Amino acid sequence: MLIPVILSGGSGTRLWPLSRRQFPKQFLPLAGSRTLLQDTLLRPGPLADERPMVIGNDEHRFLIAEQLRELGRESADIFLEPCGRNTAPAATVAALAAAERAGEDALLLVMPADHAVRDEAAFRSAIEQGIPAAREGALVTFGVVPDRPHTGYGYIRGSADEDQGAHVVEAFVEKPDEVTARRFLDEGGYLWNAGIFLFRADAWLGEIERLHPDMLAACRASLEGARRDLDFIRLAAEPFAQNPDLSIDYAVMEHTDRARVVPLDAGWSDIGSWDALREVGEPDADGNVTHGDVLLQDSRDTLVHACSRLVGALGVADLVIVETADAVLVAHRDRAQEVRRLVDRLAEAGRSEHLLHRCVARPWGTYETIDDGERFQVKRITVKPGAALSLQMHHHRAEHWVVVRGTARVTRGEESFLVSENESTYIPIGVRHRLENPGKLPLELIEVQSGAYLGEDDIVRFEDNYGRDAGSQTESAETEKRT
Repeated sequence: MLIPVILSGGSGTRLWPLSRRQFPKQFLPLAGSRTLLQDTLLRPGPLADERPMVIGNDEHRFLIAEQLRELGRESADIFLEPCGRNTAPAATVAALAAAERAGEDALLLVMPADHAVRDEAAFRSAIEQGIPAAREGALVTFGVVPDRPHTGYGYIRGSADEDQGAHVVEAFVEKPDEVTARRFLDEGGYLWNAGIFLFRADAWLGEIERLHPDMLAACRASLEGARRDLDFIRLAAEPFAQNPDLSIDYAVMEHTDRARVVPLDAGWSDIGSWDALREVGEPDADGNVTHGDVLLQDSRDTLVHACSRLVGALGVADLVIVETADAVLVAHRDRAQEVRRLVDRLAEAGRSEHLLHRCVARPWGTYETIDDGERFQVKRITVKPGAALSLQMHHHRAEHWVVVRGTARVTRGEESFLVSENESTYIPIGVRHRLENPGKLPLELIEVQSGAYLGEDDIVRFEDNYGRDAGSQTESAETEKRT
């Protein structure tokens, strides 16, 4: 049995401003019509004969669930990590869960959620080549056949035997300088480390027990103490936090004699920078890659990504230009990997543009701040059919709702009534209220908030369909400083 294990972590810094901490790149459609997470889930195709596992964090849980629902994969097991501890503990939790569910000889295909692969048939062929070795107990990794001396990836040196399947791993090499990378390319036998793995559950657990028994104990206790919460499996926080912060490579692959590598030549990219995204795009005759409403004149070798308005560029070369509703990035292609420096400065300044987009996803729909000022802000709210916000109250703000599409069911104190298109209602400070969409089409309304304090942590929840409460806000003052 082959169980896909999708690692859906990530901080959302390298592709800012399109990617944000609470909306990182795996949830974006960067290489096609589907998101990277969705593409990763579908990539194994018929090789995957067991329901997948997705391992992510709490603040992304509803994004994961919604994107799986769009694919019709609601049966996936979604494990929520209480804190980040890198990929080795995540793989260990997955192996323990797989052994319990499907037997100790279950095969796990571990894949980061934020990679792109052009040739999925070639990807599946590489997986098939690795399956025999994995069934025999090897820990198989996949090395991308390099096409240039890249200095942003680690390398793997495989044996030069004639085996068409998995080769013995002779060495893992840290990210090299350009001279060393060119030598690797000239010598041959070196592959980029893709961070994709295939192994039997018991083979991985055996090596973890030998090398890191403390990790195995922490993961087992965390899984045994896990609890179901709606569509999610929440790992027990205290034991999981005892895990060391180690990647799969550092924890095991560099210290085991079971490591094998299969060459992967499938148009792979980790989309680790804006320049990498340009490489997976379709360039025009002048080497430009564009997305959205873009007008170029006398420009070359430039990436322009427009989200909300027309972007024009005249007489430029070798630039990255990214426009979103609340931020614009202009960078030289050679400096594209340094975007996180800007993200760090935003965090230091106490701003919110590195955390959230202006349009924020919630389990019930979305809200977008369209104007704000002293003692007021205006939001566009969209509620999915059949969905409802929590029954809540605010200490410091009143709200006016104007319905522009659909029909709303409003609870206000002891009242419950419908508000149709072109009608409005008012929620005073301190009154319990709830907004619901009883219809079959999205409900859209304009909300005008007024009061002395407008932060999203001024919410006291009394009932909620999504397991949120006043002590675990997904909307916090920290993430809403723009308002």
